[in-house]
Amino acid sequence: MKFTCEKNTIQKEISVAQEIISTRNALSILSNVLLIAENNTLTIKATDLKVGFETQIPADIAEEGSTTVFCDKFLGILRSLPDGDIEFSQDNNRLLIQPLFKKINFQLKSIAGEKFPELQEISEDQYFEVSQKDIIEMVSQTIFAVSDDETRYFMNGVYMENQEGSLSMVATDGRRLSFISKSLENQIPAFDPVIIPPKVLHLLRKLSSGEGNVKIAVGEKNLFLQFDSQKISSSLIEGQFPNYKRVIPEQQKYEATIKRDLFEEALKRVSLLVEQKSRRIYLNLSEGTLTLTSEESEIGVAKEELECAYQGPDITIALNYLYLTEPLRVMDEEEILIRFSEPNKAISLLSNPEKEFFHIVMPMQLD
Repeated sequence: MKFTCEKNTIQKEISVAQEIISTRNALSILSNVLLIAENNTLTIKATDLKVGFETQIPADIAEEGSTTVFCDKFLGILRSLPDGDIEFSQDNNRLLIQPLFKKINFQLKSIAGEKFPELQEISEDQYFEVSQKDIIEMVSQTIFAVSDDETRYFMNGVYMENQEGSLSMVATDGRRLSFISKSLENQIPAFDPVIIPPKVLHLLRKLSSGEGNVKIAVGEKNLFLQFDSQKISSSLIEGQFPNYKRVIPEQQKYEATIKRDLFEEALKRVSLLVEQKSRRIYLNLSEGTLTLTSEESEIGVAKEELECAYQGPDITIALNYLYLTEPLRVMDEEEILIRFSEPNKAISLLSNPEKEFFHIVMPMQLD
């Protein structure tokens, strides 16, 4: 095997491969990245057996072949080299790495490509298409609400389902819930609802260009994504996702409208003096006014008053401030709606005008 390609192009893809397998410490074939040189294309593959990654970049192939090398060291070498074209060649069980026009030479031990595990695949006719813009928004509106409690593993991912032709995503950690649903131009095939691990969704959001479509296929135990020049597969989380529809309030009596950026900035300031364990802040609503208060015992108190459109009884609600700041960060509308019925019942956070997503937060004790 012998090929030449541009340093920054290959480095970018190898850094993605390393991200996928970085959790593996043992030196094994799974710590390696597979390189396949053929048809003036270099195919790069990596897997941790749960997530698989494949991409292709242009290369000048002098001799076709394949091999695997230890990804971490390979990436370190690429980062150390000057910009420009690099020649890679296989010599027995070593990969020789030499920048053109520079007297630099690395030899990296390799393992035959035949020993690399096969990545999961699914037939092309099972894919459906969603615009990258739509799927990135859906991931952004939900992924922060995923539970990190490993004893409730069925909540450690984002739930995706086909709801009468609309694609829906939901995440919850038991104290908050984020939901988004989109009606798509392309028809969605029927599939059983699935729970997607966050790792693959973070990769999708990080790697996608935001233009064009993502092809998605749902297998029995795997999810498959294709976009730009990337292919990603991931095992799904097995288990029964909670019946999230029971958490969604059918009706809420009261509604406050407030400027999103002013509310977000006030939360940042007031959260400077919250108890670090509880992260509790108080929202006090009275006609035309929202007052945010926090108190850190033996340190101090923070208080800020904001104008808002609200008509109803004076009411105080205690909340974990992160459960407000995280959804606000991914909402870009000028105004938001806060809906509620009672201080001890779920509040809803929506955009104004309302869009296809909402966030639900359970209040804390007022003590």
